[in-house]
Amino acid sequence: MTEIETDDATPIAILGAGNLGTAIARGIVRSGLRTASQLRLTRRHGEAMAELAAEGYGTGTDNREAISDARIVIVAVLPQQVIPLLGSIASALDAERHILVSTVTGASIETIRRHVGPALPVVRAMPNLGIQTLNSMTCLALDEVSEPALAEVDSIFDALGETVRIEEENMAAATALCACGIAFFLRAIRAAAQGGNEIGFHADEAIRMAAQTAKGAAELLLANRSHPETEIDQVTSPNGCTIAGLNEMENRGFSSALIGGMVVSARRAVQLLPTTNGE
Repeated sequence: MTEIETDDATPIAILGAGNLGTAIARGIVRSGLRTASQLRLTRRHGEAMAELAAEGYGTGTDNREAISDARIVIVAVLPQQVIPLLGSIASALDAERHILVSTVTGASIETIRRHVGPALPVVRAMPNLGIQTLNSMTCLALDEVSEPALAEVDSIFDALGETVRIEEENMAAATALCACGIAFFLRAIRAAAQGGNEIGFHADEAIRMAAQTAKGAAELLLANRSHPETEIDQVTSPNGCTIAGLNEMENRGFSSALIGGMVVSARRAVQLLPTTNGE
């Protein structure tokens, strides 16, 4: 298969403009990769996209129409919706013109290929909601057939945060760590804010302070490429208030609870296989 030529003006179709699909769309526009009018967003209930339509996005309910002038086709529907959707657009997909990117949990490349054919470039992507602020951690997986399409897909998601290529067998784990992880870290920030409220700050002040502190902690690790304990040692003095707080959190199971949550989410991701019709 020849490498697909890129065209920065070619529309991108996002089939499934729910929370993640909309976040991807907003991130693409914010990054400057495309304008709102160069995105084709679909959803079963078109009225739910009234705000997006008012912002200039191309919206509709016809998936085949949405992909007609697009090259990148991002499928961002729920697992139980992916098989019917693929069946409805399969005959309109062109292996020489389209690249299919799936964010669907549990939908393997093999499963997707059974519905779209062996030649179409197929890339699995697992971004998170940070994509709308260009801070996503996106994991990409693909097969040998799709290698020529990797550079173009990677260039899109790399503009929306960080990307890493992983083995497809690790996509469930990536779902737990990166996609579900957004919720886990938000819950940790909420808990820190509640602690701030308990010790004297107003709720809105505490949330802002906790969120910015969490952002600073993350930036330290990313900038220094360091281990968390290395940075923790910088603010932990003998018999000090930091170590006292850390020990109390560990005594109450903070780390084990977070690890356990990751494991449970990864197991559930494996179980969320797409609904099949007679497969």
